[in-house]
Amino acid sequence: MKYCAELNESNVVLRVICVGDDVADAEAWCTDFFKGGIWKETFMDGTRKLYAGVDYTYDPAKNIFITNQPYPSWALDDNSDWQPPLPGPTEEDTAIDENTWWVIYWSESAYQADNTKGWKGYKSNDMDNPTLYDWNGSEFVLA
Repeated sequence: MKYCAELNESNVVLRVICVGDDVADAEAWCTDFFKGGIWKETFMDGTRKLYAGVDYTYDPAKNIFITNQPYPSWALDDNSDWQPPLPGPTEEDTAIDENTWWVIYWSESAYQADNTKGWKGYKSNDMDNPTLYDWNGSEFVLA
């Protein structure tokens, strides 16, 4: 199967459809069959970076699909991957012991209130009523 993404005027994906392998030019076929529209073929093998999804954006200059911006403060890097404004803990930082680890997440509201904070965490064995911690760049400290 071949897959094509329909784009709006801002290059945002509206839908993704399947086209038969026997179709030589999937984009032209979609344009003809659906009587217009902007169509870009998408691939599951990493061609065009990502397989297109609804609300992803097509970057015509780089000929790739990009996921949605996860948070307003995050920016695209040179590889078109979204990066937080503050580095987060590494995998090594998240292990507490062999049975306990940090469950981490980004808090946009914490970052907007204080741009030295944003990464939050709680211990995996404390999930019912978790005590929250802030990542200070080198360790988790009580929030």
